[in-house]
Amino acid sequence: MATDKISIRGIDTPVSRIALGTWAIGGWMWGGPDDDNAIKTIHRALDEGINFIDTAPVYGFGHSEEVIGRALEGGRREKVVLATKLGLAWTDDQKVYRDSRPERVRKEVEDSLKRLKTDYLDLEQVHWPDGKTPVEDTAAELEKLRQEGKIRAIGVSNFSVANMDEFAKNAPLSTIQPPYNLFERVTTERDILPYAKAHDAVVLAYGPLCRGLLAGKMNKDTTFPKDDLRSGDPKFQRPKFEHYLAAVEDLKKIAEKHGKNILALAIRWVLDQGPTVALWGARKPAQIDGISEAFGWSLSAEDKREIDAILNRHVPDPIEPDFMAPPQRD
Repeated sequence: MATDKISIRGIDTPVSRIALGTWAIGGWMWGGPDDDNAIKTIHRALDEGINFIDTAPVYGFGHSEEVIGRALEGGRREKVVLATKLGLAWTDDQKVYRDSRPERVRKEVEDSLKRLKTDYLDLEQVHWPDGKTPVEDTAAELEKLRQEGKIRAIGVSNFSVANMDEFAKNAPLSTIQPPYNLFERVTTERDILPYAKAHDAVVLAYGPLCRGLLAGKMNKDTTFPKDDLRSGDPKFQRPKFEHYLAAVEDLKKIAEKHGKNILALAIRWVLDQGPTVALWGARKPAQIDGISEAFGWSLSAEDKREIDAILNRHVPDPIEPDFMAPPQRD
């Protein structure tokens, strides 16, 4: 059972330090939706002690939120801390772009409340900074919504320190959501974690398994269809892919010393870095297996030195996930 918890400013209920990430449940960029398995996955996560679910409207263009809304009917909503996002809009042909104008902020909150079948959101986050809207305008509108009781806490995702400083002048910033895993760590460790520790914010680490690379199930012959996000990720292209796979093989040896698998090691490493929550993405109930293996132990200083040596040996020039950034609006 997932029992390790952390408190988020503005939210009364402490959250499990593993949250269910639901990008894949929406289907978009993950080969299409499977609602029956998605609902079973959500219920399985709750049974395993996860009480924190992270979603966004853009995950399937509303579909992920709708599925979660259905899954939490029948009294489950009050047992869950529900986080969603705003600030990404899309065209009729599903071209995504950034839009955090105040009127868009309010509309997105109202739309998410309807899809999620709830009258409040525990955590509302700005998905990406909108370079054409002043940060303070977005923050001020979110603070109004917080004062109205429609949201309990406010966070940002993919923001720079400068963006967060401006944002925090107009709204309390409770969480920061960056990409963070063993292979994508430079920016988060340099900027985001120190900022979070200095400002009493919790880091919600997305992609802790680096889009399945740290699940330990891939090999050099693994391929991805065109509608799979990983088909455009430089880490999954040769020869880089083979370098990352070699690192995974060596990391498995450290996991085995603790009687764990690479997946548990990757999550434990994220949890050992500070005030962090790891977002565990899943779309099938079997993908919840192993969550409890990340709890009840820690990596030693020697383990961390060995991990760093493995990464420096195999991936001396790591690729940050910049390719995932959506464009600004026209």
